Parts: sequence; structure tokens; C-alpha cells
Amino acid sequence: MAVEIREVKTRSEAKQFVNVQFDIYKGSKFWAPPLKAGELKSLFPETNPAFDFCKAKFWLAFKNGKCVGRIGAIINEAYNKKTGEKIARFSRLEFFDDTEVVSKLIFKAEAWAKAHGMTGIHGPLGFANLDTQGMLVEGFDHLQSIGSVYHHPYYHTHLEKLGYQKEIDWVEFRLTVGQAAFDKANRGAALIQKRYGIEVVHFKKMDELLPHSDAIFKILNDAFSELPYVSEFTPKMMDFYREKYIKLLNPEFVKMVKMKGRRTEDGGQSEPVGFIVGLPCLAEAMQKANGSLFPLGFLHILKARKGKDVMDQMLTGVKKEVMSTGAGVILMAEIQKEMLSKGMKYIETTGIFETNTNAISNWKNYEHIQHKRKRCYRKMF
Repeated sequence: MAVEIREVKTRSEAKQFVNVQFDIYKGSKFWAPPLKAGELKSLFPETNPAFDFCKAKFWLAFKNGKCVGRIGAIINEAYNKKTGEKIARFSRLEFFDDTEVVSKLIFKAEAWAKAHGMTGIHGPLGFANLDTQGMLVEGFDHLQSIGSVYHHPYYHTHLEKLGYQKEIDWVEFRLTVGQAAFDKANRGAALIQKRYGIEVVHFKKMDELLPHSDAIFKILNDAFSELPYVSEFTPKMMDFYREKYIKLLNPEFVKMVKMKGRRTEDGGQSEPVGFIVGLPCLAEAMQKANGSLFPLGFLHILKARKGKDVMDQMLTGVKKEVMSTGAGVILMAEIQKEMLSKGMKYIETTGIFETNTNAISNWKNYEHIQHKRKRCYRKMF
């Protein structure tokens, strides 16, 4: 029977869009399911403020009456304005191992992009850089970090057969925080802290962290502004991701730095100039939750937030004007102190652009492996 492609129009169809991935990865030891409620909110303009500067459509694939795949297409107009390109994004591509299914899904996204005057398409990418992005091309036998992605090995093979070529890769590492690396980081951090008068801000409770969450997004807007696929976080986007991600964090694994003597433009208290966000690995907890906080999902997540062996290093950002001070060294040293105080010894770095040689060179101080790689593909029309 032929494959039928249907546009997602109703809430019922949106639920199918979210649920099909649970069928595709059923039984996988390496996939970490997302929370379904958050996924649904991303699909509608009334609950996702990215639609203020993005156009998007989503489709489902059916075969023999069964939902067998999905895809989204996005035009991030803010990003295209920044780069001067007319390019769309394909997003949230999932499918069973079937050439006809993936071909028809991809062709539907391409046709939509062409109809809107785009000259090419790339992905997988989301609405913004905190949205899902990249396709796994190496590391299929490693557990997914919730800050990254997992795909079956056949995904990228199908995509390449359809004419998609590599645009850029992210690489992921696992670091072992041994005593030698820990001592070296602390020595370097102490020297930098003294030289530049850098103050570290610690958090114990969520109500201490939340007032600083806007500062995290402001630093991201500055530090990441020139990176691929990044468009600026608007105030409404800050609210959206604060609700989606910040409240999942363990505040003890968020560190910020201030420069003593630096004041805001209006003469107020100094603002943070850098941050690091770590999170005890939640992947196994998300597998147990299976997409839902209730009835028991939130208990698994709360338990995992306390920490076990592995910390996912989710995000690090330092304002460009103070990048040369080495503030990032201090942030890394501080989060390692937090880890070791809780008996944790491994860091998962999530995605770093393969071109970011400065960041990657830092891992030479650790026993490490580069175990995962995800890719953004591009196709011009």
C-alpha cells in the first residue's frame, strides 16, 4: 500500500506526531524519551513564541493505516535575515526503516520550502539552538544525553541517498575527572580569579537561581551570536525555555561568574558575565518516565537530579568581551568541585562544533573519549 502524507492540523494529529517516535525507538537501550507535554507545546503558535519569527509545518506518514514517520519544516526568518540566505530547516524527522516513507517525508518538506521561495534546506534543526538539532552519525551504542539526540543507524544512510551532504558536525566527549585534572583546573582557576577579580555565584535552591535565568539567556545572546543556526532569544523565548528547561535543573550544578568592580550601564550591581550549566544525567530517569511526569515520572527525575556517576555538561557561555580572561576555566573548576563533592566522576559534554578547536583542546587534560558525532545536512535546490 502506498505511503500517505498528512499535514498535522488537529491536537489529535499532534499527539500522533509526538507518539510515533515512541514506537520507532521501542525497546532501545540508548534513546532517552522527551516529555510529551513539552513536545506538544513546541508545535503550536499559541504555546511556542518562536512562531513570532518562524513559519512551520508538520506532517505525518501513514502506511497500511499505521503512523510510520514524521517531519517538520521551519523557516527561521530571524536567522535568514542574519545570514542573508533563503534556507529552510527540516526538523523532528523520525521514520521506520522504509525508503518510501523517508523519501515522501523529505520531498514534502522540500516542496513546502520551495513554495516559500527558499533556495535550500538543512537540518535536522529546530526553531532555535536550544531546540532539537543534529542527526546522530556515530555512537549508536551509547546512551543519549537529554541535551543531545539519538537516531537509529539507518537514518543518515537514507538521508545521504536522497542527496543530502554534510554541512557541519558536532562532536561529543566523555571525560573522566581524575585527581590530576581536578588539581590542574583548580590551580589555573585560582590564578585567574585573583588576577581579574572574578567572583563565583553559587545556588542551592531554585528560587535563588530563577532570578538569574534572564542573565543566562543574555549571555547566550552575546556569546553564541556568531555561531551557526543561532538566532537571538526574545523575552518570550526566554520565558518559554525557562519553563521548559531551567526548572528541570539542579541549582547546585549551575555556576555563574561576575567581575568585581563592573557595574551595569545604569550603575547597578554587577551582572554575571559567564555561566556553566551541568545536570546529573537524567537519561535513565527519562526512560523510566516514558514521556510523562505522572504518575511516577517526576519521582524518577527528582531522584536522578541529585546525581549518581555522570554529569551532562549542557551549556557554557562567557561574554565575548571577557572571554580572554579565562573565566571559563573558573566555571569548569567550580562545577568539578560540585561533582566530586557528590561522588561523580564522568562528564558528558553534549555537542561541540567540530570547528571549536579551543574548547576541544581543553579535553586533553582529561582521560577522554570522543564517542558520539551528530551532523547537520544541507541540500540546495
